[in-house]
Amino acid sequence: MTFEPTTPPEAAATDDHVLATWLAEEAGRKLLDVRGQGLEGRELKDAGDVAAHDLLMALLAQHRPDDAVLSEEGADDKARLEADAVWIIDPLDGTREFSEPPRDDWAVHVALWERTPDGEHDGELTAGAVAQPALGETFNTGQVPAVPPRKPGPPRIAVSRSRPPAFVHALAKEIGAELVPMGSAGVKVMSVVRDLTDAYVHAGGQYEWDSAAPVVVADAAGLFTSRIDGSPLVYNQDNVYLPDLIVCRPELADQILDFIKEHGVE
Repeated sequence: MTFEPTTPPEAAATDDHVLATWLAEEAGRKLLDVRGQGLEGRELKDAGDVAAHDLLMALLAQHRPDDAVLSEEGADDKARLEADAVWIIDPLDGTREFSEPPRDDWAVHVALWERTPDGEHDGELTAGAVAQPALGETFNTGQVPAVPPRKPGPPRIAVSRSRPPAFVHALAKEIGAELVPMGSAGVKVMSVVRDLTDAYVHAGGQYEWDSAAPVVVADAAGLFTSRIDGSPLVYNQDNVYLPDLIVCRPELADQILDFIKEHGVE
């Protein structure tokens, strides 16, 4: 059966939260369709990246034709720097995990950056969604997830399953935490939202599309978000390299920032 996008909810015409959620879910449906086509390895990775990117670009051109787009899989049109609204998307975050069925720790990121009219800031993230299609879940700013109370026991820190930064091992030892490996930056951030972990601390190199949607959802849910020096995460910059971030329960923020200030991340 040929994949066909669904009709967006009527509210998506004016509500960016609804549109972000629908876009992420449609790309997720497309990725599940690609995953079921019998491809493997690099072929599956490439097919997923292209299919999700092409779909999101087509849907945004249809439903928000005046907005700019920054996508991991597309050329960076610097006209976005003058735009009032920019969609920052990662069509498939966790490509490795996507290519290893039945793993579910991969995601679709859709975020909206808008210029602030008051002139105090260049702009800020205002809406977003992180779909985990293989899990059947989408976390979004329109229906803000309630972070459950923390389970008893030591703090849990989400880390890369393939290349966890060395300093995170030292941080875990310092605060008595356990490391929980998983794929996809978005999945790691949502693991804090879901109380599967208590923090995600990263300094190994990322770009704006890796964190924009997860961060705006985490912010809406009341979690602490910042760069590793405690400064704000800023988006729609000329250089889209945004290599580090902290997302954690607010009560852990000072411990993590103090450790990094004292010991660094090398």
